[in-house]
Amino acid sequence: MNGADVLCDVLLANDVNVCFANPGTSEMHFVTALDRRQEMRCVLGLFEGVVTGAADGYARMTGRPAATLLHTGPGLANGLANIHNARRARVPMINIVGDHASYHLPLDAPLTTDIESLATPMSNWVRRIEGPGDVALATKAAIHASLSPPGVATLILPADAAWGEAQPPASLISDPPQPTSAKPDAIRDVAGAIRKARGRAGMIVRGAAAMADALEIAGQISAAFEVRLFSEVQVAHMQRGRGRVAPTRIPYPVDAALETLADIDVLVLVGASEPVAFFAYPGKPGRLVRDGCQVLTLAAHGDDLKRALEELRDELGIKSTQPLLRATRIPDEGKPSGPLIEDAVAVIVAQKLPDNAIVCDEAITSARRFFALSEHAAPHDFMMITGGAIGMGIPLTIGAAIACPDRKVVNLQADGSGMYTVQGLWTQAREHLDIVTIIFANRTYAVLHGEMRNVGVQTIGENARRMLNLDNPSLDWVLMAKGMGVEAARAETCEVFAKLLDHALSRPGPFLIEAVI
Repeated sequence: MNGADVLCDVLLANDVNVCFANPGTSEMHFVTALDRRQEMRCVLGLFEGVVTGAADGYARMTGRPAATLLHTGPGLANGLANIHNARRARVPMINIVGDHASYHLPLDAPLTTDIESLATPMSNWVRRIEGPGDVALATKAAIHASLSPPGVATLILPADAAWGEAQPPASLISDPPQPTSAKPDAIRDVAGAIRKARGRAGMIVRGAAAMADALEIAGQISAAFEVRLFSEVQVAHMQRGRGRVAPTRIPYPVDAALETLADIDVLVLVGASEPVAFFAYPGKPGRLVRDGCQVLTLAAHGDDLKRALEELRDELGIKSTQPLLRATRIPDEGKPSGPLIEDAVAVIVAQKLPDNAIVCDEAITSARRFFALSEHAAPHDFMMITGGAIGMGIPLTIGAAIACPDRKVVNLQADGSGMYTVQGLWTQAREHLDIVTIIFANRTYAVLHGEMRNVGVQTIGENARRMLNLDNPSLDWVLMAKGMGVEAARAETCEVFAKLLDHALSRPGPFLIEAVI
């Protein structure tokens, strides 16, 4: 038995049974150990950003970490953008980064890098394995770190630690951490503030507080004391749809967010952070709550959020039978027709979304109406980009589909950001994943045109246009998808798009629709 064998055994013993991988020479002993353990599902990504983004999607849907396998510092660097998104989503992830044998590092071979310095800004925990005898302890520590509270753990595996002889550990199990309880003083303080600010209080929910059962409790508090429910600007994971309590998403544009929160005197955070502007803009505030708004934390990330809401409900004297408002059937938007526009795509998807689907939204500006419409769609799980590092959508669907193979996954995908990790389509095809990818083909970085206006530039010139538009030549998503083994078709009218969506939803396996808008 070598160190790589021990690493695999510890992962499997702790229910880490999926490895998203893009290995290289330094990891061959670990690959060999994985090959001997068929209970570990190994999924190849053709780019490390696909690997790390898929692990993010898997964790969001299961609450458990997957492992990633990355090749030395440059391989880790290629995956850092989606590790950043995962850290902002506050999900568990275990990155296993291969490195040169310890005695080879002083020679400064071409792939030698300072992996710790690369990993630290995007990780909650980093450790280098000291040798074969340290593999079991380090791996158990990585698993524990990824769950306490959930976050990104990066474990560096030198090649000689992987190939060196190791003894089976006395125990393979990492003791699972338990969520902490909200502080009684915090519950009393929040209850008192809500009573005093009836009708002028808001609550932001995320994490476990954004799941259907916890939303029921938040909805009862909302109904009894006129507390407005919000999600964060970037929704990591929320259960939405008919019959569920539907928080309002805080808008991305600063002015709209300020208007949304203008009458809030008390803002309660449940697993969430205080909302701030995504960027600084001349003459606009960074904080989105007005001066004088009291911001209180009921429970933080790592706390038992559902239990905290239950205790707040009890402190407020609200009965568990308190009636609440639930989302109903989608308002009649009619049947969109004619040339395809972005709002029509959002309406059609919301109308046709199947029960228990998973929606991954990286449409950036193009699907802006979908979240509001999703309140009335069939019950589903909703996820979106969290850290602002684009190129997350396609990989996120891979992880979600592997986590939930019996559910249809729908990706609302902007064309520009989709190109960052387009290689993920190949993984969808190889793994036969049940994913419908809808490309909003506006052939521009539309969000950046808006940001130019936000900083005061009303008219752009040729140089700016060439940096912000995706034309000359235009991208052909149908050809790219087919080249990677994914069936695909193009729609330029609402009628054709609706027919293609019906077809895609009626069959298993990956399908891509290029929606030309």
